[in-house]
Amino acid sequence: MCTYLTEKFRIDGAAKGASGWFTVTDGMVYVDHPYHATQEHTVNIDLANPSEGPSARVAIELTEEGALALVEAIHKALAAAPPGLASAARRSASASASASA
Repeated sequence: MCTYLTEKFRIDGAAKGASGWFTVTDGMVYVDHPYHATQEHTVNIDLANPSEGPSARVAIELTEEGALALVEAIHKALAAAPPGLASAARRSASASASASA
């Protein structure tokens, strides 16, 4: 059953698509029929930058188990790193320190 509920969020990152690397600004997660996966329903994740057009999009279709495994792997990877290492705030602080040096 499709939920028709789409979780939208702002994101700061990069992704590689058919045309190469692009900045990612928008994300969406929803459960629906997949376009390519063989399951009847999947957890679909879209990462995009609408200002760069339709080619600046990466789509992922996962089983429920695959989506939960991804969430768990992200939590483990972040827990293993020093707090804030991959934070956008850290990048901003580094840029400010470089500019004032």
